[in-house]
Amino acid sequence: MDFSVKTNHPAQLKTACLVVPVFSRQHLSHAGQLLDEASSGALTRALKRGDLDGSSDQTLMLYDIPNILAERVLLLGCGPVKELSTVQWGRCVSKAIQVLDQAKPTEAVIALPERDDKSSRYADARETVLAAAGGSYRFNQCKSKDKEKPRHPLRKLGLLPADGKTAVTVKKGMSHGQAMATGMQLAKDLSNLPGNICTPTYLAEEAKRLGRNAGKLKVTVLEEKQMEKLGMGALLSVSRGSRQPAKLIVMEYNGGKAGAKPVALVGKGLTFDAGGISIKPAAQMDEMKYDMCGGASVLGTMAACLALDLPLNVVGVIPSSENLPDGDANKPGDIVTSMSGQTIEILNTDAEGRLILCDALTYTERFKPAAVVDIATLTGACIIALGSHASGLLANDDRLAEELLAAGQASGDRAWQLPLWEDYQSQLDSNFADMANIGGRPAGSITAACFLARYAKKFKWAHLDIAGTAWISGNGKDKGATGRPVPLLTQFLLKRAHLAE
Repeated sequence: MDFSVKTNHPAQLKTACLVVPVFSRQHLSHAGQLLDEASSGALTRALKRGDLDGSSDQTLMLYDIPNILAERVLLLGCGPVKELSTVQWGRCVSKAIQVLDQAKPTEAVIALPERDDKSSRYADARETVLAAAGGSYRFNQCKSKDKEKPRHPLRKLGLLPADGKTAVTVKKGMSHGQAMATGMQLAKDLSNLPGNICTPTYLAEEAKRLGRNAGKLKVTVLEEKQMEKLGMGALLSVSRGSRQPAKLIVMEYNGGKAGAKPVALVGKGLTFDAGGISIKPAAQMDEMKYDMCGGASVLGTMAACLALDLPLNVVGVIPSSENLPDGDANKPGDIVTSMSGQTIEILNTDAEGRLILCDALTYTERFKPAAVVDIATLTGACIIALGSHASGLLANDDRLAEELLAAGQASGDRAWQLPLWEDYQSQLDSNFADMANIGGRPAGSITAACFLARYAKKFKWAHLDIAGTAWISGNGKDKGATGRPVPLLTQFLLKRAHLAE
């Protein structure tokens, strides 16, 4: 979808559909008031009929309004004006996109709400793009007939600021939203692919494709023999049960000053997780193709960096494998040696994400990073703790944790911090190795992070557990990848680069 900023008077906008916010008690937005004046009260007369009072999720399509160049005007209920947050505005935009899909205009313009502060205007523009791109997203790559694709999809969306003086801020928010949407689409496309297509090799090839025409992005893929020479016994122990060779995907984006320390993103790329010998229940096991969403989010964020031409150095590291039962697969009780030299007793082969991540974290030391964030669909315990609304956050550096929390709040892709106290480390004690790979049922998300913390002592590090936020589960029409936490990560990097409002 193409986006642009419009600065015309609303009545002079020649468009297939002009979307206009209406607030509670039929209070017209600034754009609505201008249209009402130009049409000699046509909008007011339509509202008096009582079909729309301005409540959220209400819409009313109007046609042939006098003195208005727009073919249609869609009145969009937004609720109380004082309660309209950026997140709520995004929901309203999503509703408008649904209506536009049914009306089938190929282009439209949406009037943004009035805001007093610059940061809110920026955020509204960014959220408009994300909601529109998300609402029009379809995954049809694996269908023989593209039944869900609209015959006349919305191809262009204009953003109309409440005041022409705010156009620069709106354009900035729009541009950042486009980059996030680009990254989210890539992350969703990769995550929604089945495991027989999106293998570790496929993921590696996708990373190479991303870097092929990008001068600032260098992509290296380490094969199993190279990982063996590096001593990555934990990562390679997971891939032993699969016919698909493991890959360590390394992406170096050099947008900042030469020699400046990079921010490193480490994403779990388990392209299918059956649990290994500790096999998972059959119900909903198909969703274990989403165990690579952490890796997909790193790829998506790197795509966003390219789209933004971000003036920052960023490294993406994705350990990728499958976890399947096999005669050579890990067995409960096996002991493996990680790249750091620490030994691990594998008590549950389904706790494999931390095994591939720990070696990737050790590998990341060589980049001397300013900060490291790992992203993983790591624990079901995080879903029990936080549901699907917030990602779990744990960190060994409070300032880094605060940056990520703020980025999540600003982008609407929120996280919630859990404790990483030394008290929990004893749950990983093993009689036979330096540590066990599980700490029992209590505080499962925390002990998983405690395990990773043992490999992150040489840098500032944070861990995002996205098991509850990376995809929508079940059998409904909304089932699929969400593209999270690409918005959070992109906002975090934009702020580091001093570009976000």
